[in-house]
Amino acid sequence: MEWFSTLTLALGSAWTSGINLYATVSVLGLVQRFGGVKLPGGLDVLDNWWIIGVAGGLYLVEFFADKIPYVDSVWDTLHTFIRVPAGAVVAWAAVSDMDPAIVIPATLIGGGFAFASHGTKSAARVAANLSPEPFSNWILSIVEDVIAFAGAILAVVAPIVIAVVLILFTIFFIWFFPKIYRAVVRLFSAARALFKGENLEEVARKAG
Repeated sequence: MEWFSTLTLALGSAWTSGINLYATVSVLGLVQRFGGVKLPGGLDVLDNWWIIGVAGGLYLVEFFADKIPYVDSVWDTLHTFIRVPAGAVVAWAAVSDMDPAIVIPATLIGGGFAFASHGTKSAARVAANLSPEPFSNWILSIVEDVIAFAGAILAVVAPIVIAVVLILFTIFFIWFFPKIYRAVVRLFSAARALFKGENLEEVARKAG
């Protein structure tokens, strides 16, 4: 069943990369360094202190950026071009020692999971930014961090559990996709407005 644990690790860590890439990389590196776990394929390089340190530093930046209304949406927009390809790379690295007939589909599916989790997160943030109270961003950010940390750990130590989580998420994503699509379109529209120097009321109108 080693192939199963490697595949679920690849897809699970790609999924959490779409939520919080830097938390995922940090956790995988720390789990190998201190947890006595040998990560498969090319993921074994993640226990390098330089990689852990850079990922941890970027996580701290995201920790604060993620809790500021509208800044979090701009951050998510920029990270569409980071989390999704990085999720595919993480999946590829995990299965890189396996048969190419598995490597290519796993990489594509991993990128798909990263895109799906990133899109779901972005949609939730657009909804939170339209909320009149200031605590939605903080609550969502903390929940997302917990999911990313827990998901990355489960991907390493509990392949069956993370497989069930991915199946449930896939069902949810298919049902929720129309709302996610509309929210992502609004997200890019609002980000363009902010970069053009429009005020927050105009940005909020375009996000809504």
